[in-house]
Amino acid sequence: MFQYCPCCASRSIQFIDNRKFSCPDCGYAYYHNTAAASGCIISNGTHIMLLIRGKHPALGKLDLPGGFVNPGEGILEGLARECREEIGWAPDLDAPQSGRAGKSRKSKKPAFIFFASFPNVYPYKGVTYNTCDIFFTLTVPGLTEKDLRLDLKENQGVRFVNPRDLDFDELAFDSTRRVMGAYIAYLDSPQN
Repeated sequence: MFQYCPCCASRSIQFIDNRKFSCPDCGYAYYHNTAAASGCIISNGTHIMLLIRGKHPALGKLDLPGGFVNPGEGILEGLARECREEIGWAPDLDAPQSGRAGKSRKSKKPAFIFFASFPNVYPYKGVTYNTCDIFFTLTVPGLTEKDLRLDLKENQGVRFVNPRDLDFDELAFDSTRRVMGAYIAYLDSPQN
């Protein structure tokens, strides 16, 4: 990312342990820390919604609604903003946010429910971002494509699929493949 120290312009800048830029000449240090990102498995009760990515990386691959958390946002605020931007809809954040895989214990309102977290690598315009992807579930009975207003700059389209019929090679990122594997295992577990 840096060929010269941003502070003193020295060419001696070093990238240490895949996370820290350090200049031995002036002492400058920049930590390229892991970025927080969110994603959501949105189910209509029988199928889950997947977006067809409309830009790089992973153009044309399937992904979940979500994205990077902006400065000043919590993970849920960031996820709600990403959902509004990408699909034109998000649940009320005042609804309860705890429970198991899409089942809110206190309300019939749709709510984001924490599901899992996985590391990911997101290469974008010459910079590789290490991310901590935090995934939630959301059940919205009867949700269809007609309920959405897709941002066509971000997405080429949407698909509602039975999660058990997924082709994991069509999924955009490693963390998406991992969370979908965990979700299918959850659906197939004896308690469900």
